[in-house]
Amino acid sequence: MKCLLYAAIPLLLAAGCTTTQIVSSGEMAAVAPRLSVERFLQASNERDLHAMAGLFGTADGPVIETGGAFGCMFKRIGSWIGLGDRCTTLQEVELRMDAIAQILQHEDYTIVTDERVPGRQDQTTRVGVNMRIRGRDISDVPFLVVQTDQGRWLIEEIVLRRITGG
Repeated sequence: MKCLLYAAIPLLLAAGCTTTQIVSSGEMAAVAPRLSVERFLQASNERDLHAMAGLFGTADGPVIETGGAFGCMFKRIGSWIGLGDRCTTLQEVELRMDAIAQILQHEDYTIVTDERVPGRQDQTTRVGVNMRIRGRDISDVPFLVVQTDQGRWLIEEIVLRRITGG
């Protein structure tokens, strides 16, 4: 009986030593371009503008990170003399994400391509998505997804003309 007890202890300890990785909502950008596109499309259908803004941006970071007051002060001064753009307000980000969400409201989608874009300074992947929007099938909507210095993947551009017909 004692031997059975000693044999069971390591099994119980091993069972208690599992690792679960939890991704917080603040870390919405995925580890792969496809996953970022999938999360963005899900957030757009849910009209989760904050999640969308956390997944949309450039190699410098997501658009939701508009910069603190100190950083924005330098951007504003730089924009006056033509050395950059002013900071985007949270209200402007929400309005842009809302407009994108209205266009991307879909019944279904399928990711059909996932290929690296050559000749870009930052690692960029083009993800092609077939979508069903308001009963209409739209093929190969391009999402350009760029990798940040932190290894996150953010949607940099969506060719919405493919959906709007413009």
